[in-house]
Amino acid sequence: MKVRTRKLVKSDFEQLSEFRYQMRRFERFSEQAAQNEGITPLQYLLLLHIKGYPERDWATVGEIAERLQAQHHGVVALVSRCEALNLVRRQVSETDRRQVEVHIEKAGERVLERLAELHRAELRSLEGSFQIPQIDLDSP
Repeated sequence: MKVRTRKLVKSDFEQLSEFRYQMRRFERFSEQAAQNEGITPLQYLLLLHIKGYPERDWATVGEIAERLQAQHHGVVALVSRCEALNLVRRQVSETDRRQVEVHIEKAGERVLERLAELHRAELRSLEGSFQIPQIDLDSP
């Protein structure tokens, strides 16, 4: 079944532009906040995705790579850099010796907690201005 879509109009482009602008503003805030804590934005995201992984307090390199939409070998290097800063540690899984778990260390927990608080406050300040575009592509 072919879905009919309407042609995009000026207001659709305005909504998309505003959405991307607000996303970029939040990203820029996040980058600056991470750098002010002495870590890179990717190091912050690594910590966030480990702590935020569903139903456990660790994640595998493959799971982190998926969350970051990054190459496996790049995430291995990122984990190594974070390990050198004592932000994370690797641990061989007790249930599957082939699997390596990445856990957050106390120093990583502290920096993540501070950054998460800043991000939560920033998201609250964006309430009402950060909206998903309402482009109805299924209307004739």
